[in-house]
Amino acid sequence: MAQSQFSQAAPLTKMADGTVKQVNPFSGTEVWTVPGRANRPLTLANPDPVPINPENHGKHCAFCAQRVLESPPEKTRIITKENGPKILASTSVDDLTRPWEFRRVPNLFEILSFDYWRKNYGFELPREAAERRDRYIADPAGKAHVLKVLQTKAAASGKDVEEWKKIPEAERLAEADAFFGGGHDVIISRKHFVDGAEMTNQLAGSGTLTPTEHEWYMRLTIEAMRDLYASNRYVRYVQAFQNWLKPAGASFDHLHKQLVAIDQRSANINFEISKVRDNPNVYNELAVDYAGYQNLIVAENKHAVAFAGFGHRYPTLEVYSKSAEPSPWLQSTDEQRGMSDLLHAMHVATGPGIATNEEWHHRPIDVDMPMPWRIVLKWRVSTLAGFEGGSKIYVNTIDPWTLRDRVVPKLLEARANGEIASSINIATECSFKVNSLRYNPYL
Repeated sequence: MAQSQFSQAAPLTKMADGTVKQVNPFSGTEVWTVPGRANRPLTLANPDPVPINPENHGKHCAFCAQRVLESPPEKTRIITKENGPKILASTSVDDLTRPWEFRRVPNLFEILSFDYWRKNYGFELPREAAERRDRYIADPAGKAHVLKVLQTKAAASGKDVEEWKKIPEAERLAEADAFFGGGHDVIISRKHFVDGAEMTNQLAGSGTLTPTEHEWYMRLTIEAMRDLYASNRYVRYVQAFQNWLKPAGASFDHLHKQLVAIDQRSANINFEISKVRDNPNVYNELAVDYAGYQNLIVAENKHAVAFAGFGHRYPTLEVYSKSAEPSPWLQSTDEQRGMSDLLHAMHVATGPGIATNEEWHHRPIDVDMPMPWRIVLKWRVSTLAGFEGGSKIYVNTIDPWTLRDRVVPKLLEARANGEIASSINIATECSFKVNSLRYNPYL
């Protein structure tokens, strides 16, 4: 393939022997796909389904519905009402006894602890969060819940439990501030296994949800992102992600997303910002438009577009928002639903047996440049080894065109079966054209 019109080094180059060389235009990561290695079978989890023990219903892991007291006090949840799902703030331990579809709880083992924010920035619990803490602990059942979770955390940190119990209660409860004002949250699905699959242990992943269920899963994540920015003035970026299955880094094989508030922009984001400064239209030219010219678009709807990505260490599907608004929480309900529907479709096409990382990218709140909200879905179907470590050239076993050819038939079948949103256009149906990200590049 000749040099790309968009950059000095082409993002995709096909060699005479069939080797595909890829360069990620936003990170510089170099990836090769070698002929033949794409024929290796994908790593599938759970190949031997067995009946579920009914005595373990709702108790399979610490995220399950019958083990809610093993998690820190809940922040918000989604419940189903007669007029549709609704996000509710959780106010007391009694809320944990009521039905829910998705819930937002603090991560027991934060990447950045509450003490990090307190000691480095002087951050203290906002008044509303402090009042909620006091109400929760004033209830004896709520206090018992908090102390039990703190005891679990102390034991996991190697502290002697009996010695920990001898610490004055007020000092132990002081550690609970992280549960009410911390910056690392988990969005948990009610389902561990697919509903009605009692005779198998088919795990409930993103693709086994209905499009509406996935929309509300996304909606709760977006609301959590907004809240983390609003509740701590020192947060500069909130990273949202989903690790599905243990090969992708999941602690539990139970559907959940995570959000981590951090106090700086990453090196990759700063590199992207420099690209956008040089060319405000770079996401069109080096991502969506380029994918279109290479026939890598797999699906789109009115508000988003999905394509087989390039320059990633693993086979990757990318979903870009077409909205002029780069902040997910400021987008309209229809725009959010458009992103959700396409991401859900990518999960359906992937299947729940493939370990994946879902990574969200959005414009940092202290940046005023066109950086669209986008989500990448990486298939963790290979293991990095010595070649990659020594050369910094990564071997991706599936090239973007092969990925497209694997995904498109599954999308067509899923749409015909009503498993994905009917509004999605697939592959050759797409109305792709130049500047398909329909936002003003000079916002």
